[in-house]
Amino acid sequence: MPYDAMNGESDEALLAAYAAGEQAAARALVQRLGPRAFGHAHRMLGDRAEAEDVAQEALLRLWRAAPGWREGEAKVSTWLYRVVSNLCIDRMRKRRGGAVDIDDVAEPADPAPGAEAALQGRAREGALQEALDALPMRQRQAVVLRHLEGLSNPEIAGIMDLGVRAVESLTARGRKALEGLLAGRRAELGYDDD
Repeated sequence: MPYDAMNGESDEALLAAYAAGEQAAARALVQRLGPRAFGHAHRMLGDRAEAEDVAQEALLRLWRAAPGWREGEAKVSTWLYRVVSNLCIDRMRKRRGGAVDIDDVAEPADPAPGAEAALQGRAREGALQEALDALPMRQRQAVVLRHLEGLSNPEIAGIMDLGVRAVESLTARGRKALEGLLAGRRAELGYDDD
């Protein structure tokens, strides 16, 4: 099947086509799911290079799982988010375990001046990432999946292996904690102008 014809296919159909040897299906899945996997990993880890590694590893695991995929058991995107989440949690646990390697220290932000809106946007993203980093791991995961990745509570429950009510509670507590962490920075982040 040509690549263009695959854009309307479901993730599950594309994965089955890949398992049957259709390379165009893999390209379509990477274009569709790759940015979402990277975005989720980046929000969880706060590090672009680590997020790229996690997204690649998650997609490799998807390719390995393709031949044995049982349609109807889980959505491909839900499965992938769960793998990304688990890989991120593993990396965050390793970070806590010992001395910090110089390669693990984030590069300082580029001080070059830019448009005011771009600077404000970066400041807002940085403040959000700092606040997310301050949340307990499970709250951070629930908030990122719900409010930044746009997943439904039942999808998040499947990814986190929790009940929907537990997800709702984690999300609500995380959102309230974020509000508290960011409340004193409204003027600094330009929200008084909005």
